Amino acid sequence: MRHERLTFDGWIAAVGTGSGTRVVVGHWLRSPFGTFSDVMLEGADGQRLLLAPTDRTAEYVAGVYHFDEVRTVPVSVHRADSAWDVAAGPLALRFTVGRRGVLGLALGAVPAPLARRPAWAALIDVPARLLPGVRTRGSSRPDCRQWYAARDLRPIVRAAASLDGVDLGPLAPVVPPVRFGFGSAPAAPAVVRVVSTVERSGERGPAGTAP
Repeated sequence: MRHERLTFDGWIAAVGTGSGTRVVVGHWLRSPFGTFSDVMLEGADGQRLLLAPTDRTAEYVAGVYHFDEVRTVPVSVHRADSAWDVAAGPLALRFTVGRRGVLGLALGAVPAPLARRPAWAALIDVPARLLPGVRTRGSSRPDCRQWYAARDLRPIVRAAASLDGVDLGPLAPVVPPVRFGFGSAPAAPAVVRVVSTVERSGERGPAGTAP
């Protein structure tokens, strides 16, 4: 049995909207697929949509998380100071991040080699569970386990989003928790610098593709 462990280093941003749609953006600076971004959406009706930039990334992400629909579309993320612009097929999202709080400063003080260890993720998972839906380790599929090492956190203070040209409403908490994997983003909209490690078992080829 082959065990495959892949690491993704980048940012995860999560916002809620007045319409009830919640949006999670992954902006990966380093990954087995190179630099790329993907977007996960869950509507007020519970429908879960993945927007990924290539068939390869779409296949991999859909094999780790759960979606009702998967689309391969151009996905771009542009950052300028505190402003982020995200374009992903039918989605347009712009948000502004605020200053780090106490938790963001504390996360940045954890040495990177320690933060990336599974044992650290297990330790931090205990206080993380005090936040509804939040987990730092777990499994979303039988052949897959994951752990997250957060290295920074900044609040999202403003956001505007539209889907298929329809305004999704003002910034709101990420409530109810999203249901893509074993855990959700925090309810308070935020962008988190994170190292995500995914370990999968089974007969797989490079980067999770079938041999």
